Amino acid sequence: MLVGKKYYLMSPGPTSVPPEVSLAEAQPIIHHRTPAYEEIFSEVNENLRYLFQTSRDVYTLASSGTGAMEAAVVNLLSAGDLVLVVNAGKFGERWGKICKAYGVNTILLDVEWGHVVTPEQIAEKLKESPDIKVVFTTLCETSTATLLPIKEIADVVSKTDACLVVDAVSGMGVEEFKTDEWQVDVVAVGSQKGLMIPPGLGLVTMSEKAWGLAAKSTLPKFYFSLAAAKKNLADRQTAYTPAVSLVYALRQALKMMKEEGIENVWKRHQILAKACQAGVKALGLEILSKSPANGVTAVVAPPEIDGKTIIKGYKEQGIIVAGGQDHLKNKIFRVAHMGYAGTFDVLTAIAALEMILAKSTYSFEKGSGIKAAEGVFLGCIELS
Repeated sequence: MLVGKKYYLMSPGPTSVPPEVSLAEAQPIIHHRTPAYEEIFSEVNENLRYLFQTSRDVYTLASSGTGAMEAAVVNLLSAGDLVLVVNAGKFGERWGKICKAYGVNTILLDVEWGHVVTPEQIAEKLKESPDIKVVFTTLCETSTATLLPIKEIADVVSKTDACLVVDAVSGMGVEEFKTDEWQVDVVAVGSQKGLMIPPGLGLVTMSEKAWGLAAKSTLPKFYFSLAAAKKNLADRQTAYTPAVSLVYALRQALKMMKEEGIENVWKRHQILAKACQAGVKALGLEILSKSPANGVTAVVAPPEIDGKTIIKGYKEQGIIVAGGQDHLKNKIFRVAHMGYAGTFDVLTAIAALEMILAKSTYSFEKGSGIKAAEGVFLGCIELS
Protein backbone atom coordinates (compact mmCIF):
# COMPACT_ATOMS: atom_id res chain seq x y z
CA MET A 1 0.00 0.00 0.00
CA LEU A 2 1.40 3.39 -1.02
CA VAL A 3 1.98 6.00 1.68
CA GLY A 4 -0.65 8.71 1.40
CA LYS A 5 -3.12 6.59 -0.57
CA LYS A 6 -6.30 5.81 1.32
CA TYR A 7 -7.39 2.17 1.10
CA TYR A 8 -11.03 1.31 0.41
CA LEU A 9 -12.23 -2.29 0.73
CA MET A 10 -15.35 -2.52 -1.43
CA SER A 11 -15.34 -6.22 -2.24
CA PRO A 12 -18.35 -8.40 -1.33
CA GLY A 13 -16.39 -10.15 1.42
CA PRO A 14 -14.42 -9.59 3.40
CA THR A 15 -15.76 -6.11 3.99
CA SER A 16 -14.50 -3.15 6.01
CA VAL A 17 -14.39 -3.49 9.80
CA PRO A 18 -15.42 -0.53 12.00
CA PRO A 19 -12.67 0.81 14.30
CA GLU A 20 -14.81 -0.01 17.34
CA VAL A 21 -14.94 -3.64 16.24
CA SER A 22 -11.19 -3.80 15.60
CA LEU A 23 -10.55 -2.38 19.07
CA ALA A 24 -12.90 -4.94 20.62
CA GLU A 25 -11.09 -7.75 18.83
CA ALA A 26 -7.75 -6.43 20.14
CA GLN A 27 -8.74 -6.87 23.79
CA PRO A 28 -6.58 -9.26 25.86
CA ILE A 29 -7.77 -12.79 25.26
CA ILE A 30 -9.45 -14.70 28.06
CA HIS A 31 -9.98 -18.41 28.69
CA HIS A 32 -13.18 -19.64 27.11
CA ARG A 33 -14.16 -22.03 29.92
CA THR A 34 -14.77 -19.24 32.43
CA PRO A 35 -17.80 -17.31 33.69
CA ALA A 36 -16.39 -14.14 32.10
CA TYR A 37 -16.48 -15.69 28.63
CA GLU A 38 -19.87 -17.27 29.23
CA GLU A 39 -21.32 -13.84 30.01
CA ILE A 40 -19.93 -12.41 26.75
CA PHE A 41 -21.11 -15.43 24.75
CA SER A 42 -24.61 -15.19 26.23
CA GLU A 43 -24.86 -11.55 25.18
CA VAL A 44 -23.72 -12.48 21.67
CA ASN A 45 -26.30 -15.25 21.42
CA GLU A 46 -29.12 -12.98 22.54
CA ASN A 47 -28.20 -10.39 19.93
CA LEU A 48 -27.79 -13.04 17.23
CA ARG A 49 -31.42 -13.98 17.77
CA TYR A 50 -32.30 -10.33 17.18
CA LEU A 51 -30.20 -10.21 14.01
CA PHE A 52 -31.72 -13.44 12.65
CA GLN A 53 -35.19 -12.36 13.80
CA THR A 54 -35.70 -15.67 15.56
CA SER A 55 -36.51 -17.04 18.99
CA ARG A 56 -34.31 -20.07 18.30
CA ASP A 57 -30.71 -20.65 19.30
CA VAL A 58 -28.01 -19.61 16.85
CA TYR A 59 -24.93 -21.85 16.88
CA THR A 60 -21.48 -20.30 16.48
CA LEU A 61 -18.77 -22.27 14.70
CA ALA A 62 -15.09 -21.41 14.24
CA SER A 63 -15.26 -21.66 10.45
CA SER A 64 -16.05 -19.75 7.31
CA GLY A 65 -19.56 -19.44 5.94
CA THR A 66 -18.90 -22.56 3.89
CA GLY A 67 -18.39 -24.42 7.17
CA ALA A 68 -21.87 -23.31 8.23
CA MET A 69 -23.22 -24.55 4.90
CA GLU A 70 -21.51 -27.93 5.31
CA ALA A 71 -22.88 -28.16 8.87
CA ALA A 72 -26.39 -27.74 7.48
CA VAL A 73 -25.88 -30.57 5.00
CA VAL A 74 -24.28 -33.12 7.34
CA ASN A 75 -26.72 -32.52 10.19
CA LEU A 76 -29.89 -32.84 8.13
CA LEU A 77 -29.23 -35.61 5.65
CA SER A 78 -28.19 -39.19 5.01
CA ALA A 79 -26.44 -40.64 1.96
CA GLY A 80 -28.99 -41.30 -0.76
CA ASP A 81 -31.45 -38.65 0.39
CA LEU A 82 -32.96 -36.48 -2.35
CA VAL A 83 -32.57 -32.68 -2.28
CA LEU A 84 -33.33 -29.74 -4.53
CA VAL A 85 -30.60 -27.15 -5.11
CA VAL A 86 -31.34 -23.76 -6.66
CA ASN A 87 -28.28 -23.18 -8.84
CA ALA A 88 -28.34 -19.48 -9.72
CA GLY A 89 -24.60 -18.83 -9.45
CA LYS A 90 -21.35 -19.90 -7.78
CA PHE A 91 -22.85 -20.20 -4.31
CA GLY A 92 -25.91 -22.14 -5.37
CA GLU A 93 -23.42 -24.35 -7.16
CA ARG A 94 -21.54 -24.76 -3.87
CA TRP A 95 -24.63 -26.24 -2.19
CA GLY A 96 -24.67 -28.86 -4.94
CA LYS A 97 -20.98 -29.65 -4.57
CA ILE A 98 -21.26 -30.13 -0.79
CA CYS A 99 -24.27 -32.41 -1.18
CA LYS A 100 -22.57 -34.51 -3.85
CA ALA A 101 -19.43 -34.83 -1.71
CA TYR A 102 -21.55 -36.58 0.92
CA GLY A 103 -23.42 -38.88 -1.47
CA VAL A 104 -26.67 -36.92 -1.38
CA ASN A 105 -28.81 -37.23 -4.51
CA THR A 106 -29.20 -33.76 -5.97
CA ILE A 107 -31.71 -32.22 -8.35
CA LEU A 108 -30.29 -29.00 -9.76
CA LEU A 109 -32.75 -26.26 -10.62
CA ASP A 110 -30.54 -24.23 -12.95
CA VAL A 111 -31.29 -20.53 -13.21
CA GLU A 112 -29.64 -18.17 -15.68
CA TRP A 113 -27.02 -16.08 -13.87
CA GLY A 114 -28.49 -12.73 -12.88
CA HIS A 115 -32.05 -14.07 -12.94
CA VAL A 116 -34.17 -15.40 -10.07
CA VAL A 117 -35.94 -18.63 -9.38
CA THR A 118 -39.70 -18.34 -8.98
CA PRO A 119 -41.78 -19.91 -6.21
CA GLU A 120 -43.75 -21.67 -8.94
CA GLN A 121 -40.60 -23.42 -10.16
CA ILE A 122 -39.89 -24.63 -6.63
CA ALA A 123 -43.47 -25.85 -6.21
CA GLU A 124 -43.31 -27.72 -9.51
CA LYS A 125 -40.10 -29.53 -8.53
CA LEU A 126 -41.52 -30.48 -5.14
CA LYS A 127 -44.66 -31.83 -6.81
CA GLU A 128 -42.61 -33.82 -9.33
CA SER A 129 -40.37 -35.28 -6.60
CA PRO A 130 -42.30 -35.48 -3.30
CA ASP A 131 -39.37 -37.35 -1.69
CA ILE A 132 -37.26 -34.17 -1.66
CA LYS A 133 -36.13 -33.67 1.91
CA VAL A 134 -34.40 -30.29 1.65
CA VAL A 135 -34.49 -27.26 -0.64
CA PHE A 136 -31.16 -25.40 -0.69
CA THR A 137 -30.95 -21.84 -1.95
CA THR A 138 -29.24 -18.49 -1.37
CA LEU A 139 -30.56 -15.19 -0.09
CA CYS A 140 -28.08 -13.10 -2.09
CA GLU A 141 -26.26 -14.88 -4.90
CA THR A 142 -23.05 -12.90 -4.48
CA SER A 143 -21.52 -13.97 -7.80
CA THR A 144 -24.25 -12.09 -9.70
CA ALA A 145 -25.39 -9.65 -6.97
CA THR A 146 -28.89 -11.10 -7.20
CA LEU A 147 -31.52 -11.14 -4.45
CA LEU A 148 -33.72 -14.24 -4.38
CA PRO A 149 -37.37 -14.21 -3.15
CA ILE A 150 -36.85 -16.18 0.06
CA LYS A 151 -40.12 -15.14 1.71
CA GLU A 152 -42.12 -16.44 -1.26
CA ILE A 153 -40.01 -19.61 -1.56
CA ALA A 154 -40.47 -20.28 2.16
CA ASP A 155 -44.23 -19.93 1.76
CA VAL A 156 -44.13 -22.79 -0.76
CA VAL A 157 -41.71 -25.08 1.09
CA SER A 158 -43.32 -24.62 4.52
CA LYS A 159 -46.48 -26.28 3.20
CA THR A 160 -44.55 -29.50 2.46
CA ASP A 161 -42.50 -31.98 4.48
CA ALA A 162 -39.28 -30.55 3.02
CA CYS A 163 -37.00 -28.17 4.92
CA LEU A 164 -35.79 -24.88 3.47
CA VAL A 165 -32.09 -24.14 3.97
CA VAL A 166 -30.81 -20.67 3.06
CA ASP A 167 -27.26 -19.47 2.53
CA ALA A 168 -27.54 -15.96 3.95
CA VAL A 169 -23.78 -15.37 4.09
CA SER A 170 -23.85 -12.14 2.09
CA GLY A 171 -27.42 -11.19 2.95
CA MET A 172 -27.72 -11.34 6.74
CA GLY A 173 -27.46 -7.87 8.22
CA VAL A 174 -28.06 -6.41 4.76
CA GLU A 175 -31.35 -7.67 3.38
CA GLU A 176 -34.69 -7.88 5.15
CA PHE A 177 -34.80 -11.39 6.59
CA LYS A 178 -37.27 -12.77 9.14
CA THR A 179 -36.35 -16.33 10.00
CA ASP A 180 -39.33 -17.23 12.18
CA GLU A 181 -42.03 -15.18 10.49
CA TRP A 182 -41.09 -16.52 7.05
CA GLN A 183 -40.70 -20.09 8.37
CA VAL A 184 -37.15 -20.59 7.13
CA ASP A 185 -35.89 -23.85 8.63
CA VAL A 186 -32.11 -23.46 8.49
CA VAL A 187 -30.01 -20.34 7.95
CA ALA A 188 -26.24 -20.42 7.36
CA VAL A 189 -24.21 -17.23 7.78
CA GLY A 190 -20.55 -16.11 7.68
CA SER A 191 -19.08 -13.28 9.72
CA GLN A 192 -17.12 -11.30 7.13
CA LYS A 193 -19.82 -9.49 5.18
CA GLY A 194 -22.87 -7.73 6.59
CA LEU A 195 -21.80 -8.55 10.15
CA MET A 196 -18.78 -6.22 9.84
CA ILE A 197 -16.13 -8.47 11.40
CA PRO A 198 -13.23 -10.46 9.92
CA PRO A 199 -13.69 -13.94 8.42
CA GLY A 200 -13.69 -16.91 10.75
CA LEU A 201 -17.14 -17.44 12.27
CA GLY A 202 -19.95 -19.56 10.85
CA LEU A 203 -23.46 -19.20 12.27
CA VAL A 204 -26.37 -21.64 11.95
CA THR A 205 -29.92 -21.76 13.27
CA MET A 206 -32.36 -24.68 13.00
CA SER A 207 -36.15 -25.00 13.29
CA GLU A 208 -37.94 -27.81 15.12
CA LYS A 209 -38.85 -29.21 11.72
CA ALA A 210 -35.16 -29.29 10.83
CA TRP A 211 -34.25 -30.94 14.14
CA GLY A 212 -36.80 -33.64 13.32
CA LEU A 213 -34.97 -34.33 10.09
CA ALA A 214 -31.61 -34.14 11.87
CA ALA A 215 -32.69 -36.93 14.24
CA LYS A 216 -32.67 -39.31 11.25
CA SER A 217 -29.39 -38.06 9.73
CA THR A 218 -26.59 -40.59 9.35
CA LEU A 219 -24.01 -38.52 7.50
CA PRO A 220 -20.64 -38.39 9.34
CA LYS A 221 -20.17 -35.37 11.55
CA PHE A 222 -17.89 -34.46 14.42
CA TYR A 223 -16.62 -30.89 14.49
CA PHE A 224 -19.78 -29.70 12.73
CA SER A 225 -22.21 -31.62 14.94
CA LEU A 226 -25.02 -29.20 15.72
CA ALA A 227 -26.35 -31.60 18.36
CA ALA A 228 -23.07 -31.06 20.21
CA ALA A 229 -23.35 -27.31 19.65
CA LYS A 230 -26.90 -27.34 21.02
CA LYS A 231 -25.92 -29.33 24.11
CA ASN A 232 -23.02 -27.01 24.95
CA LEU A 233 -24.95 -23.82 24.24
CA ALA A 234 -27.30 -24.77 27.07
CA ASP A 235 -24.24 -24.25 29.31
CA ARG A 236 -23.33 -20.99 27.54
CA GLN A 237 -20.43 -22.71 25.78
CA THR A 238 -19.29 -24.13 22.45
CA ALA A 239 -18.41 -27.78 21.92
CA TYR A 240 -14.82 -26.95 20.97
CA THR A 241 -12.42 -24.02 21.35
CA PRO A 242 -14.11 -20.89 20.01
CA ALA A 243 -12.47 -18.02 18.14
CA VAL A 244 -12.50 -15.86 21.27
CA SER A 245 -11.25 -12.63 19.68
CA LEU A 246 -13.80 -12.90 16.88
CA VAL A 247 -16.54 -13.39 19.44
CA TYR A 248 -15.35 -10.12 21.04
CA ALA A 249 -15.62 -8.48 17.62
CA LEU A 250 -19.06 -9.96 16.96
CA ARG A 251 -20.29 -8.74 20.33
CA GLN A 252 -19.38 -5.15 19.40
CA ALA A 253 -20.73 -5.38 15.85
CA LEU A 254 -24.06 -6.77 17.02
CA LYS A 255 -24.29 -4.05 19.65
CA MET A 256 -23.80 -1.42 16.94
CA MET A 257 -26.43 -3.01 14.68
CA LYS A 258 -28.92 -3.25 17.52
CA GLU A 259 -28.38 0.42 18.38
CA GLU A 260 -29.00 1.35 14.74
CA GLY A 261 -32.08 -0.89 14.65
CA ILE A 262 -32.38 -3.81 12.25
CA GLU A 263 -35.06 -2.09 10.13
CA ASN A 264 -32.76 0.93 9.78
CA VAL A 265 -29.88 -1.35 8.83
CA TRP A 266 -32.00 -2.84 6.05
CA LYS A 267 -33.14 0.63 4.91
CA ARG A 268 -29.57 1.98 4.87
CA HIS A 269 -28.49 -0.81 2.56
CA GLN A 270 -31.51 -0.26 0.30
CA ILE A 271 -30.57 3.41 -0.09
CA LEU A 272 -26.89 2.62 -0.74
CA ALA A 273 -27.88 0.09 -3.41
CA LYS A 274 -30.32 2.45 -5.13
CA ALA A 275 -27.69 5.19 -5.21
CA CYS A 276 -25.02 2.91 -6.63
CA GLN A 277 -27.39 1.53 -9.26
CA ALA A 278 -28.55 5.03 -10.22
CA GLY A 279 -24.97 6.20 -10.62
CA VAL A 280 -24.05 3.24 -12.79
CA LYS A 281 -27.12 3.59 -15.01
CA ALA A 282 -26.54 7.33 -15.44
CA LEU A 283 -23.15 6.46 -16.92
CA GLY A 284 -24.92 4.31 -19.50
CA LEU A 285 -23.78 1.03 -17.97
CA GLU A 286 -25.93 -2.07 -17.44
CA ILE A 287 -26.74 -3.73 -14.13
CA LEU A 288 -26.30 -7.49 -14.54
CA SER A 289 -29.02 -8.67 -12.17
CA LYS A 290 -32.73 -8.64 -12.89
CA SER A 291 -33.27 -8.56 -9.12
CA PRO A 292 -30.38 -6.50 -7.71
CA ALA A 293 -29.19 -7.17 -4.18
CA ASN A 294 -28.81 -4.39 -1.63
CA GLY A 295 -25.28 -5.29 -0.53
CA VAL A 296 -23.43 -5.51 -3.84
CA THR A 297 -23.93 -4.26 -7.39
CA ALA A 298 -22.74 -6.24 -10.42
CA VAL A 299 -22.05 -4.07 -13.47
CA VAL A 300 -21.57 -5.23 -17.06
CA ALA A 301 -18.34 -3.85 -18.48
CA PRO A 302 -18.83 -1.90 -21.74
CA PRO A 303 -17.21 -3.11 -24.99
CA GLU A 304 -14.67 -0.27 -24.84
CA ILE A 305 -13.08 -1.48 -21.58
CA ASP A 306 -13.15 -4.96 -20.05
CA GLY A 307 -13.85 -5.84 -16.42
CA LYS A 308 -10.23 -6.67 -15.67
CA THR A 309 -9.11 -3.19 -16.73
CA ILE A 310 -11.83 -1.55 -14.62
CA ILE A 311 -10.82 -3.56 -11.56
CA LYS A 312 -7.19 -2.59 -12.16
CA GLY A 313 -8.25 1.05 -12.44
CA TYR A 314 -10.01 0.85 -9.11
CA LYS A 315 -6.97 -0.75 -7.50
CA GLU A 316 -4.71 2.03 -8.78
CA GLN A 317 -6.95 4.44 -6.87
CA GLY A 318 -6.71 2.38 -3.68
CA ILE A 319 -10.11 0.73 -4.07
CA ILE A 320 -10.60 -3.04 -4.03
CA VAL A 321 -13.65 -4.35 -5.89
CA ALA A 322 -14.38 -7.82 -7.26
CA GLY A 323 -14.60 -9.28 -10.73
CA GLY A 324 -16.80 -11.85 -12.38
CA GLN A 325 -16.48 -15.61 -12.01
CA ASP A 326 -16.53 -18.45 -14.53
CA HIS A 327 -18.12 -17.28 -17.80
CA LEU A 328 -18.50 -13.75 -16.41
CA LYS A 329 -14.78 -13.32 -15.77
CA ASN A 330 -13.56 -10.00 -17.25
CA LYS A 331 -17.15 -9.24 -18.28
CA ILE A 332 -18.47 -7.73 -15.06
CA PHE A 333 -17.20 -6.01 -11.93
CA ARG A 334 -18.85 -6.01 -8.51
CA VAL A 335 -18.90 -3.10 -6.08
CA ALA A 336 -19.97 -3.87 -2.52
CA HIS A 337 -21.83 -1.52 -0.20
CA MET A 338 -22.55 -3.84 2.70
CA GLY A 339 -21.83 -3.81 6.40
CA TYR A 340 -19.70 -0.85 7.45
CA ALA A 341 -20.71 1.28 4.46
CA GLY A 342 -22.26 4.69 4.03
CA THR A 343 -23.09 7.51 1.63
CA PHE A 344 -19.56 8.56 0.75
CA ASP A 345 -18.39 5.01 0.10
CA VAL A 346 -20.85 4.81 -2.78
CA LEU A 347 -20.02 8.30 -4.02
CA THR A 348 -16.30 7.41 -3.93
CA ALA A 349 -16.95 4.24 -5.94
CA ILE A 350 -18.95 6.11 -8.59
CA ALA A 351 -16.40 8.96 -8.80
CA ALA A 352 -13.58 6.44 -9.23
CA LEU A 353 -15.55 4.66 -11.95
CA GLU A 354 -16.01 7.93 -13.84
CA MET A 355 -12.25 8.54 -13.68
CA ILE A 356 -11.54 5.02 -14.99
CA LEU A 357 -14.01 5.39 -17.86
CA ALA A 358 -12.64 8.85 -18.72
CA LYS A 359 -9.27 7.26 -19.54
CA SER A 360 -10.88 4.91 -22.07
CA THR A 361 -12.70 5.49 -25.34
CA TYR A 362 -16.05 5.01 -23.61
CA SER A 363 -18.33 8.01 -24.11
CA PHE A 364 -20.37 9.40 -21.22
CA GLU A 365 -21.33 12.69 -19.61
CA LYS A 366 -18.76 13.44 -16.93
CA GLY A 367 -20.31 13.96 -13.51
CA SER A 368 -23.59 12.27 -14.45
CA GLY A 369 -22.96 9.24 -12.24
CA ILE A 370 -22.19 11.31 -9.16
CA LYS A 371 -25.19 13.55 -9.82
CA ALA A 372 -27.55 10.57 -10.05
CA ALA A 373 -26.20 8.92 -6.90
CA GLU A 374 -26.39 12.20 -4.99
CA GLY A 375 -29.97 12.59 -6.17
CA VAL A 376 -30.92 9.33 -4.50
CA PHE A 377 -29.27 10.31 -1.24
CA LEU A 378 -30.80 13.80 -1.26
CA GLY A 379 -34.20 12.40 -2.09
CA CYS A 380 -33.98 9.91 0.75
CA ILE A 381 -32.87 12.62 3.16
CA GLU A 382 -35.89 14.74 2.19
CA LEU A 383 -38.27 11.81 2.64
CA SER A 384 -36.93 10.70 6.03
